[in-house]
Amino acid sequence: MERDQGDADPRTWGSSGDRKGFHAAHKVPSGDGPYGRAKHAQLVDKDPDAAIVLFWKAINAGDRVDSAVKDMAVVMKQQGRAEEAIEAIMSFRDRCSKQAQESLDNVLIDLYKKCGKIDEQIELLKHKLRMIYQGEAFNGRPTKTARSHGKKFQVSVKQETSRILGNLGWAYMQKTNYAAAEVVYRKAQVIDPDANKACNLALCLMKQARYGEAQAILRDVLRGAMPGCDDCKAGSRAEELLQELNLLQSKILSNSFFSHADHKEAIIFEGLDRWGDEWTPFRSRRLPIFEEIYQFQNQLAC
Repeated sequence: MERDQGDADPRTWGSSGDRKGFHAAHKVPSGDGPYGRAKHAQLVDKDPDAAIVLFWKAINAGDRVDSAVKDMAVVMKQQGRAEEAIEAIMSFRDRCSKQAQESLDNVLIDLYKKCGKIDEQIELLKHKLRMIYQGEAFNGRPTKTARSHGKKFQVSVKQETSRILGNLGWAYMQKTNYAAAEVVYRKAQVIDPDANKACNLALCLMKQARYGEAQAILRDVLRGAMPGCDDCKAGSRAEELLQELNLLQSKILSNSFFSHADHKEAIIFEGLDRWGDEWTPFRSRRLPIFEEIYQFQNQLAC
């Protein structure tokens, strides 16, 4: 039975127009090189193992090395092989161009986060901040093109700085270094405020038992006082954190009440003990009433 052209391998098609249409639709690069075949295995055949092997061949063959290293690491991460992906980037990044290093750093940060390598993540984030300070970010350009959910958009150095600070703050939170996290989050909010980082700052303050400050920030988010407040996720998170904060405050008040009550109870019993000492010559710890009924013990037992 003859295969329908739409299901055929595009490398066997006779029409260059058909091949171009297929490549555009599936975002697969043209050509029969190992990188093109790797992307076909990844995106069309949905065969990640074959894709990884072909990406490796592309790197060794010098075929679009920058993209091959990054794409191979991403596929490895999706396969739960984050540790291998880190090793691959560290092994091959010296073959990549200077322009690709920043993108590889971004992939590494995600991989470190996936593996729980918080110290490595913090150091790399600090490195990226130093690059921004030295004017080396975005390869010296004021903006860069980023992609999210298939859409391209421009990111400024200011936005990137705030994003990196937000990631650094969260890494410090994982290390329970809340004082450092607070400093970083506040700096990020000064540079480019947004509701998500505001919620993280509030959580950081809650961890330090500074509930009043945290509450004020969360209320600012809920009343739409900063960019991103219209995001339903940010609003929902602010509400959840506010509920958690109110619960914490209620527990503190409750504990304070019972602690005070326990203190008063201790004073009462201490007074009763002193009163009992005055009634009993044998320094019995029983209260007078128990000494009075002791002589009737046999009758009471009947």
